[in-house]
Amino acid sequence: MKNIITISRELGSGGRTIGKLVAERKNIPYYDRELIDEAAKISGVPSEYIEKSDQKITNSFLYNLAMGTSYGYGMLEEASKQPLPLTTQVFCAQQEIIKKYADSGSCVIVGRCADYILRDRSDVLRVFIYADMDKRIEHSVKAYGMAEATARSEISRSDKERARHYSMFTDNDWGDRKNYDILLNSGELGYENCAKIICSLM
Repeated sequence: MKNIITISRELGSGGRTIGKLVAERKNIPYYDRELIDEAAKISGVPSEYIEKSDQKITNSFLYNLAMGTSYGYGMLEEASKQPLPLTTQVFCAQQEIIKKYADSGSCVIVGRCADYILRDRSDVLRVFIYADMDKRIEHSVKAYGMAEATARSEISRSDKERARHYSMFTDNDWGDRKNYDILLNSGELGYENCAKIICSLM
């Protein structure tokens, strides 16, 4: 039985709305903002910082290493003695929390590489929600009150940051179908139908 749902999503695709619909229909917990608050407690990093930088990558040794920068042995040894960058500390804290939520029972978890963190569990359904740009802009204008030009720019920025964040911590490509069990086009299916499909697969 697939009783833990991870939802990765493009900005403006309605992934959060779909996740909430699934949680309501199945009467199970929904986790999103809660991950930020708990990660703040564990890492000691203010929740405001986590919320603003959750998808951003610091210009750190770990980032350079992940991007394939060459280091001599001496530099590697010296860098290994340094404290982990805040971004990495936050990711580790969120990883611990996501595993705790999954161990507690059925739930919906949105974002934060949960699909990768829980990849070895057989009870997880990994979902990716996407939509055409026009639909994403329309949603962003309605849901967030953005101007159309601002929505387009923010969506483009978000896609790049989520892709970098996912690649850094998982060594995989964000949105690649190989990382998910099902990909749903919310622009064509609608939020209600996406939620129905996910519930049926549970």
